[in-house]
Amino acid sequence: MPHGTCTPFPYSPRGLRPVQHLTRATFPAFGPGPAVSDTSHPKTTSAPSWQLDRIVDELRSARARWRGENGRNRDFDARDLPAREAVRDVMEALCGVLFPMRLGPVDLRAESEDFYIGHTLDLTLNTLLAQARLELGHTARREGADDHEIEARAVAIIQEFALALPGLRALLDTDVLAAYRGDPAAHSVDEVLLCYPGVLAIIHHRMAHQLYGTGLPLLARIIAELAHSVTGIDIHPGATIGNSFFIDHGTGVVIGETAIIGDNVRIYQAVTLGAKRFPTDATGGLQKGHPRHPILEDDVVIYAGATILGRVTIGKGSTIGGNVWLTRSVPPHSNVTQANLLNEVGGKDGL
Repeated sequence: MPHGTCTPFPYSPRGLRPVQHLTRATFPAFGPGPAVSDTSHPKTTSAPSWQLDRIVDELRSARARWRGENGRNRDFDARDLPAREAVRDVMEALCGVLFPMRLGPVDLRAESEDFYIGHTLDLTLNTLLAQARLELGHTARREGADDHEIEARAVAIIQEFALALPGLRALLDTDVLAAYRGDPAAHSVDEVLLCYPGVLAIIHHRMAHQLYGTGLPLLARIIAELAHSVTGIDIHPGATIGNSFFIDHGTGVVIGETAIIGDNVRIYQAVTLGAKRFPTDATGGLQKGHPRHPILEDDVVIYAGATILGRVTIGKGSTIGGNVWLTRSVPPHSNVTQANLLNEVGGKDGL
């Protein structure tokens, strides 16, 4: 790329770069900027006034009001939260590390596979460590932890994450095979790995879930939402998912934070595993963290558009038909459809 040019977004498909630290001096002084030639409108003698001083003052007032109302006045000495762009680069690099000959660089050769993995991990884990420091440091403002504690905890979490990668690869192998074996339209495991949104979503989820469980919920949520924005599949990083998991098609799938999914489960597009109700505390605020999403036992299949709400259990080997609305548990080896639910309860509420 010629010197002085830039891409529209600060994103390199394979590279990880240090974050540029911006200061006030980085930006030009407020003003309308240079005139731009535009033949579609008559030329004016003066640039328009954007009333920038007023807008900046009012935005400052809005920020101060919100911070004061929410007890956050001491939280904003500097921007100290993880950066989505950095996490996105980390995730693309880690996908290449886990599946180097499929999701790694296009010019990668088998003889340099291990070198690529080691070199990429060195860069990626250090970048991830920097993001972990940011999250833990932000949280430590309220917990009173010092810098040494933050550093030690960040290093321990990322070391644990790194050591978990071989196990995550083995688990993902079962997911890829489940997709290949579960879709008659799939011609190869390479096809499902390269093309299937459900596979991309579960790759992200396996890594996000690892970070979520070791104390980095914000980083985990960023990873989950990166996958969500690309695939249309929303899996909360807290959800527990067994091996050989396959989401076919995928668009519109929602899996809640406390959902538990067994082995060899297959679900289709627009399935929701959600909460039925949200208990509140004495002040009216939502209670957080309690189990409120479904449990799917092994070998369950849920077809397109089904909605399962609440802490109910779908028994082993059951099939839930398309567009079913279910808010109660069903025993193992059930076959639930709209028709048999209506017949069973006479059309009354509580399906």
